[in-house]
Parts: sequence; C-alpha cells; structure tokens
Amino acid sequence: MSAAFWWFFEYLNRFVQNWQYTGAAYPPWEYFCYATLPFSTVLPAVLSTRDYLAGRRWINAAFNRFLSFSPGQPKVLGWGILCISTAGLVGVGVWPNILFPLLWLSPVLIVVSLQAITQEKHIFSEIRHGDWRFVVSAALAALVCGFFWEMWNTYSLAKWEYHIPFVDRYKVFEMPALGYAGYFPFGLECALIGNLLEKSMAGTSEKETAA
Repeated sequence: MSAAFWWFFEYLNRFVQNWQYTGAAYPPWEYFCYATLPFSTVLPAVLSTRDYLAGRRWINAAFNRFLSFSPGQPKVLGWGILCISTAGLVGVGVWPNILFPLLWLSPVLIVVSLQAITQEKHIFSEIRHGDWRFVVSAALAALVCGFFWEMWNTYSLAKWEYHIPFVDRYKVFEMPALGYAGYFPFGLECALIGNLLEKSMAGTSEKETAA
C-alpha cells in the first residue's frame, strides 16, 4: 500500500516535474522494482513518527484544546471544496508552474470532502472540538521524516533533485527551504491513508467475528 501510495505522487509529478532522479539509469521494470522497495517505507515511517509525536506532552498541552472550527453546513462546504480541489487537480496538468502546490493539497481535500458529504469521520473531525493533536502530529511527522530523507539524499549515488517554480533557492540539502512546507499536507495524506486502512481492517475483523 505504501509503495502504491507514493507511486501515485510519482504519476502526478509527471505533470509538474518538480523533482527528478539522477544516477538511476535502469530499464523501466528494473527501476520499478528498485524504487518500490524504498517507497514501501514511506507510510510506516510517517505514521510511526506521528504516533510518537502524538504521545508527547507538549503536543497534548498545546493542541488538545486549541481553536475550534465547526462549519454550519458541512455538506455544502464539502461539495464546494470537492469541486474546487478537483478542478485544481485537473488544472495542474494545464498550468503546472502555477498550480503545482495542489499536487499535495488536492488529493487530501478531495477525500476529506467526500467523507464530509457522506457524514463519515475524517482526519479533521476533532477540530470542531478544538482538538488539533492528530492534525499537528501528522503534519510534523512528515516534516521530521522529510528532513531525514532530504539529508540522506544529499550524498546518495542515486538521488532526486528539485525544480520548483518561484521558490527554487535557499536550499536545505537539495530541497528549497520553502519547499519543506509541502511535507505538511503530505503528512495529512499519510494520516488519511492510515485511517482508511484502519477502517478497512476493522471492518474485515468485524465480518470475520460475525462469521
């Protein structure tokens, strides 16, 4: 699942070309096999870091009773966000140099808006009660993992390099400083997939118990 999750973003990157790999000149299927193995560590790394951060006292103290946000008409808001984020994701292929941030924002917004429309619990549900712990820990987890990924990438023989419009300067390792902001929504996407997997596994367990 983790590898498929990251291959999805590799596909989206074909439209924006924000990163490319060097030192990895392999035939397509060989490259696919070599790349899938490290890609399979992405979700476990972020989700385990999220769980670690979520148990820290400072996260609980600062974000357990933070700002509450409860929209009056969640379905209407969900439909609005769904339309805008879907159009934005489609637009990435048309105006990649302008809409490239939506590569990270639109997927999570599309799924969450669908969950809001169908009145399912989603990763932002607890915000209505002022509980931001899950959101903050997930976003920070991706940033922490991203820092180490970028550090290890710097001197790798096979590595990735960035070409990000407007912010391609002041690099920390290979990543432009402002580019690290992309790890925040990526952490939410990891948390979203983690939640969907948990629900799927829980549903399977219930069916097996009932049988």
